[in-house]
Amino acid sequence: MVDTIIIGGGPSGMTAALYLLRAGKSVQILEKESFGGQIAKSPRLENYPMVKSISGLEWSDALFNQVTELGADFDLAEVSGVEKLGEGHFLVHTNYGDKEAKSVVISTGCEHRKLGLDREEELVGHGVSYCATCDGAFFSDKDVLVIGDANTALQYAILLSSMCKSVTIVTLFKRFFADDILVKRIKENPKIKVFMGYSAKKFLGEGELNGVTFEDTESKEEKTFPCDGCFICIGQVPNNEPFANLVELEKGFIKTDERMATKTAGVFASGDCRVKGVRQVITATSDGAIAAVSASNYLNSLEE
Repeated sequence: MVDTIIIGGGPSGMTAALYLLRAGKSVQILEKESFGGQIAKSPRLENYPMVKSISGLEWSDALFNQVTELGADFDLAEVSGVEKLGEGHFLVHTNYGDKEAKSVVISTGCEHRKLGLDREEELVGHGVSYCATCDGAFFSDKDVLVIGDANTALQYAILLSSMCKSVTIVTLFKRFFADDILVKRIKENPKIKVFMGYSAKKFLGEGELNGVTFEDTESKEEKTFPCDGCFICIGQVPNNEPFANLVELEKGFIKTDERMATKTAGVFASGDCRVKGVRQVITATSDGAIAAVSASNYLNSLEE
C-alpha cells in the first residue's frame, strides 16, 4: 500500500506527486495513455512564468524526469473505479488489477470536444487550436475562425479580436447560448463577423490550415471560409464517472473546496477535471500543489 495514488499523469497529477514526494510520502501515478496530458501535444508553451518559450512535450518531460528522480512510481493503467474500504484505505480498480493506497488524488483532466473531422488531430498546432488564451498570440495580425456559440467561444472571439486582423464566428445553431453582455460586445465589435447555421465539414490546407468548408444546415450549400487559424470551442469532456460513488459531480466535473478536498475524506481532485473557471497549465499545477499539501495533512492525521 502506498500513501497516495494519483490518477492522471498530466501537469496537475505530476505536480501533486512532486509535493507529496518532497513531504516524504510514497506515491504511485496511474495514467491510461501517455504522461504529460494535453500540454504535451502543444508545439509551444509561452505563458508559464520564467519560461519564455518551450514545447509542451519538453516541459512535461522535464517535470516527468523531476518526479521520477524523486522516486515516484509510474504505471500505465486505466482506472475503472475506486472504493473506500475504511479510513485511510482505498482500493483502486484498474485493467491490470487492484491497487491500494491511504489516499487518492484524482487528476484525470478533461478533453476538448472535437468536431470529429478528418485531419483534425493532424492540424492541431498547425492552425487548429482549442485554446485562444494559449495560442491566440501566434495568430497576431492574421484571420481566424472561432467555431462555437456559448460563452467560451464569444470570450475567445473578443480576446482574439484584440490581436488578430479579423475574427469570424461560425455557429451550428442560429442563435447564441451565451450571456447577453458577451453577445452585445460581439455585435459592437467591428473586427468580428458572425455566420449562423453552418456545420463544419472539411479542413483545407497542406501541412498548415488555410480554410474550413462548412455546409448550410438548411440549404445544404457549401461555404468555405479562408483562415490562418481555427479555434474550436464546443465544450470539454471530463471522464469522472468512475469516481461518482466518492465525489459530487457538476456537469461531469468534480466539486471540491479550496483545499481540493471532495466530499469523501482522503479523496482529493485537482486540475481540469474539477469545477473551476480557468483551465490553464499554471492553474493545473497550482491545484496539484494544493491537493498534495491537503493529502499530506490527511495522511499525517491518520498517524496522530
